Amino acid sequence: MIFEAELETLPREQLAELQLERLRSLLHRLKDRVPLYRDRLADVEPGDVASLEDLRQLPFTRKDDLRETYPLGMLAVPRDALARIHGSSGTTGKPTVVAYTASDLDLFARMNARALAMAGAEPGMMLHNAYGYGLFTGGLGLHGGGEALGLNVIPVSGGMTERQLTLIEDLRPDVIACTPSYALTLASAFAARGVAPDDISLRFAVVGAEPWTERMRAEIDAGLGVRCTNIYGLSEVIGPGVSAECVEERAGSHVNEDHFLPEIVDPNTGYLVPEGEEGVLVFTTLTKEALPLVRYWTGDICSLSSVPCSCGRTLTRMGPIVGRSDDMLVVRGVNVYPSQVGAVLGRMPELSPHFGLVVRREGTLDTVEVLVEPNVDASCDAVDVTARAAALIRETIGCTMTVKLVRPGEAPRSDGGKIQRVQDLR
Repeated sequence: MIFEAELETLPREQLAELQLERLRSLLHRLKDRVPLYRDRLADVEPGDVASLEDLRQLPFTRKDDLRETYPLGMLAVPRDALARIHGSSGTTGKPTVVAYTASDLDLFARMNARALAMAGAEPGMMLHNAYGYGLFTGGLGLHGGGEALGLNVIPVSGGMTERQLTLIEDLRPDVIACTPSYALTLASAFAARGVAPDDISLRFAVVGAEPWTERMRAEIDAGLGVRCTNIYGLSEVIGPGVSAECVEERAGSHVNEDHFLPEIVDPNTGYLVPEGEEGVLVFTTLTKEALPLVRYWTGDICSLSSVPCSCGRTLTRMGPIVGRSDDMLVVRGVNVYPSQVGAVLGRMPELSPHFGLVVRREGTLDTVEVLVEPNVDASCDAVDVTARAAALIRETIGCTMTVKLVRPGEAPRSDGGKIQRVQDLR
């Protein structure tokens, strides 16, 4: 089903007209109400913005702007108009504070309802929500979306895996929402209990909040007996629900671009790159009230495609996040994202999706050791498989790494939150 079919299938020309109208309204509000934008947009007259291309002339907003105006210096509404405050997960640097009006919370719920419907959920189904509740936007975002779609929501939150398994077995939900690494944790735990995928009630899994690979998708599908789809978001833009994959194609995440206008720019020059090329993802929040942002530099590296989708949605699609511009490792002059290593390892059936990186400096040279678990269902010779994995990494990424097999359970895993794959000991 399509939750808001009239908007999600809007012809591209009409969508562009709606985006331009909302962009002009946004610029008016920001110049009137937010000191930072009043200064930065001093020479911009919203009425003179003739097309969406004019957006490219506006300055970027970065996370440092939110930190420097901490906690609520970028509000576009009075404080007494706020209905909720969340914070970023703080994976890099100091967490930031984001705020919502009642209208923003309604938008937040509707975007997550869109995402759940894209994933295959329908009214009357039960949602096992294993995203963390609290300042992190994941739990409450999917919770509101589930209720807006008409689902029965189980607010389990993250962690306490044994309790999660018991609730899934007893309540028999249809849909689960969690990080991809935690979905693998649950699949492994079910297998250890002797519960076969066909005996698990789950049909659909909505996973995100960290980079993941097609190999991980296959493992989640097989281990939980589901079709899993990606959901994307970040607290500063609204939280989860900025984009999501449809269950029909599972080939890129549809951006809810009637509310969040995307761009892909070169990480070095800031100039727009051609469609299909990778760069930094940038968003302008067209309809948020409390904390709207112009050209917010997410740091996430991906691409955009406007190729039509069989699901009927006309919304552009994001490719998978290949990394972050601020978690990129530079090793002997080569740019490396942890997710690239995961994608290479995923091409080897002898290896599991569980891996981590240890970066050291030996003298003047940087070294990377890849710790990866073997696939318990495949027999392999450790010397042979590690040599082939190291060669494949070198040929694909262009960086020399050593590969070491570790025992099951020794590679980084998720306890329900975002997984930390890199130990940088330099």
